[in-house]
Amino acid sequence: MKPGVSAVVITWNEASNIRDCLASVRWAAETIVLDRFSTDDTAAIARECGARVYQEEWKGFGRQKNSAVEKAVSPWILSLDADERVSPLLAEEIQAVVWRPDALDGYHVPRKNFFDGQWIRHGGWHPDYVLRLFRKGSGRFQERRVHERFVLEGKSGYLRSPIEHYTYRSVSDYLARMDRYSLLAAQEAASDGKAPWSSLCLRPAFTFFKMYVLRGGFLDGKAGFFLAVSYAYYTFLKYYRASIGDASQ
Repeated sequence: MKPGVSAVVITWNEASNIRDCLASVRWAAETIVLDRFSTDDTAAIARECGARVYQEEWKGFGRQKNSAVEKAVSPWILSLDADERVSPLLAEEIQAVVWRPDALDGYHVPRKNFFDGQWIRHGGWHPDYVLRLFRKGSGRFQERRVHERFVLEGKSGYLRSPIEHYTYRSVSDYLARMDRYSLLAAQEAASDGKAPWSSLCLRPAFTFFKMYVLRGGFLDGKAGFFLAVSYAYYTFLKYYRASIGDASQ
């Protein structure tokens, strides 16, 4: 009998995404959705798709994901965001690797990131490996406000097939999320005791240079330029908000 995989997703007002996300993991032994009391049809759609749906107040990205993982019963966890899809080749690769007797404790998966419908191949957006497949009990997500990652206690490897990530479907979507995430990141910067004023002067310029020049963002045309500029602005906004105390709001 093959080891089971639990696909785990946290959500908040993801009615436009959750159906396609869950459809891409129909092969999983179970799907779990931990919802932040969405005001749209996210929870209803998830139940319609066969997911076990829980609703909890927001605890931060890391804590929310840890809570969702704890509810899974399968020996393997596949952690997804609602705007991500498991490609058919990745589904086959996951089901093969968890069956192997020499399987490692976790696996990094490449992401194929889309911005406003365009696959972004440069600027650090590809292959964008993230550790998303792991044995239950092999670690925990960092309890950070944003940009949390899974800390694995064991050996990890890499899969070849991608998660398809439909992030930022439009410029307006990106700008709205940038404001929200910059506040959370400012809170992390303040709590980490970083020096915001030096970061305010140097990091935005380096962010643009790294994305657009060093990592070849210019090869993605107008989208690559926009992303490099906007990430530089996000970096500026994060440290500016930390420096003026806006992070406490």
